[in-house]
Amino acid sequence: MHLQLTDKHVVITGASKGIGLAIAHAFAAEGARLSLIARDPATLEEARRQFAHAGIQVQVISANLSDAAAAEAAIADAETRQGPIDILVNSAGAAKRTEPELLDAQTWQAALDAKFFPTIHTQDAVLKRLLARAEASGQPLQSAAIVNIVGTGGKHPTATHLPGGSANAALLLSTVGLAKHYARHGIRINAINPGFTYTGRVDQAISLEATRRGISKEQALQDAEAQIPLGRFARPEEVADLAVFLASARASYITGAVIPVNGGADPVI
Repeated sequence: MHLQLTDKHVVITGASKGIGLAIAHAFAAEGARLSLIARDPATLEEARRQFAHAGIQVQVISANLSDAAAAEAAIADAETRQGPIDILVNSAGAAKRTEPELLDAQTWQAALDAKFFPTIHTQDAVLKRLLARAEASGQPLQSAAIVNIVGTGGKHPTATHLPGGSANAALLLSTVGLAKHYARHGIRINAINPGFTYTGRVDQAISLEATRRGISKEQALQDAEAQIPLGRFARPEEVADLAVFLASARASYITGAVIPVNGGADPVI
């Protein structure tokens, strides 16, 4: 299936590791031009070297996207280097898991700063530019898409992920609401809700669950996977495949969708 993504300028946040990095590789395989944004310069440089080793040149931008001005500057930098943005994929941010008894005001705020605002800030910066292009042309855009990687915690509360789940729930609401508003301009906005996808963050979640239950990490992992009908956690590449499809012309009539990628199960930790 030809996804018609060749030479499209794709900005991916949280692109230096995990699901974000897998998404970057998937878009690169389709011939897109990539601007990768993440907070840590070291992991970004490692990602850049991975692509360079494969003969692919990508632009990397280090930014703290929880700050609106920094997000705006990062998006402006991406456009200066590679031209108008066609596609934004938000995969940045993950709230720290915390026992309910340890929650306080700072923990709730930190979750919003870690997950909600990085997506909102970059999305706002890109939407502003897409809308200006649509209004200048006097007709809907043909290839503008935003894909937000959120998480099933926004629909299914778990004890150690309440602040992060609340941030996810807010992202789901804003994604659908903005998708309806901007559809008339040809701007499609969708969300992916991964269940447990085996990344470093999920490895940490397994460790926390093992501690909570007083069992080994191996047992916690086995118990978690036993609750999934497909019998295993997702791979980052499986989330990436859906992100690329939703951003492509093959999904031209899909907007305001929230698609779970959870192997048929609700999250269990």
